[in-house]
Amino acid sequence: MKEPIRVGIIGLGGFAGAHHRAIKNLESRGEARLICTCDPAAAHFDAPRQEFHLAERGVQVFDDYRKMLETCGGQLDLIIVPTPIPLHEEMHRAGVERGIAVYLEKPPTLDYLELERMISCDRLARHATLVGFNFIIEPPRLALKKRLLAGEFGALQETRMLGRWPRPTSYFERNGWAGRLHGNDGRVILDSVLGNAMAHYVHNMLFWAGGPELMSWAALDTVQATLHRAYRIEGPDTFFVQARTHSGIAMRYALTHTRTPVSAHSETVVCADATLDYQVGSGGQIRWNDGRIEPIAPERFETLEANHLAYFSYLRGETDRPATRLVDSRPFVMLNNLAFVSSEAIHTFPTERIGTYRDEREQKDYLEVAGLTAAQDAFLATGAWPNELGSPADGPAAVSAADLDRFHRTVKALAKPESP
Repeated sequence: MKEPIRVGIIGLGGFAGAHHRAIKNLESRGEARLICTCDPAAAHFDAPRQEFHLAERGVQVFDDYRKMLETCGGQLDLIIVPTPIPLHEEMHRAGVERGIAVYLEKPPTLDYLELERMISCDRLARHATLVGFNFIIEPPRLALKKRLLAGEFGALQETRMLGRWPRPTSYFERNGWAGRLHGNDGRVILDSVLGNAMAHYVHNMLFWAGGPELMSWAALDTVQATLHRAYRIEGPDTFFVQARTHSGIAMRYALTHTRTPVSAHSETVVCADATLDYQVGSGGQIRWNDGRIEPIAPERFETLEANHLAYFSYLRGETDRPATRLVDSRPFVMLNNLAFVSSEAIHTFPTERIGTYRDEREQKDYLEVAGLTAAQDAFLATGAWPNELGSPADGPAAVSAADLDRFHRTVKALAKPESP
């Protein structure tokens, strides 16, 4: 019989609720046991406390994670950290210093210097931290990457990611750090469609381009980007990003939170002999150059439960590593940071192209940008920068790791919202 993994969850609201549900389900199967949880507003979370049956399960509830760790740290195998990004470093360190494994929600941080401090801290950990990028261990994805690395599709040439995830005005008012570049304490936040909302999928693309090992991510050579906004926020709501890896693979990302006719996300991997079209939750297809179409069947995948179980296997010594470690997050953080350095500015879309859309069913307001859908499609197909939407006529500068020392100065200079 396996001993259940003893868990503490930092948080009761927001995405912490999803982890509570996952752990409750795993507890019913004997895989886990929730020992404790905490939230600064714990006294006001009556609904979650009842939903998760915390009292009936004997879960101790605290109003501060430090009190929780001081009281229960010796009983814990694992803490889950689904908290605002600026809190990740200190909470990660607190777990490591007490010898407790850490499941850290994505993104671990969006500041390359902070990430390096966290990597250094994790070298002292009893168990490597898991960063919660959810889709790396999907069985169809792993099977396809094995075939990709074996050369079955020919040489990998380029990857393309389309992200159309409309968000209403209220989305940027959901908390004090939404759409922000910096927190009130001056620390980097960089909340955006690239860095947070669609971070899972951006990390997926870096995984496709990694090699020669299965669990590897792209090593970036250069990054070019133009950042745009329609919403009245501090950061960008739209990204056009092009990167090149050390091995010469081209990567393109076209992502937006503005309203588009159809919400969509897709991952495309172009090889010499075939093109892979993949969509989380829907499978996809392999389009062979000789005209054959090979379907990629979707598989049932309980995201958080699957990732917890995989990490439990590592903690029990059954596997040799977590799916995504902090060190594996370097390309993702670097891509985000260099996108800002390359763009140098956040280009407000031309006023005449910005429209308002009222969703009467949701009772929410969205902004939409005329011509954006066509510009995304053209960029992914050809690399054409959206000059008509405010991108520089000669395109953005190509930057590399050597330019990371400009990142903090660049973000500090951008940290003032503009009115579209």
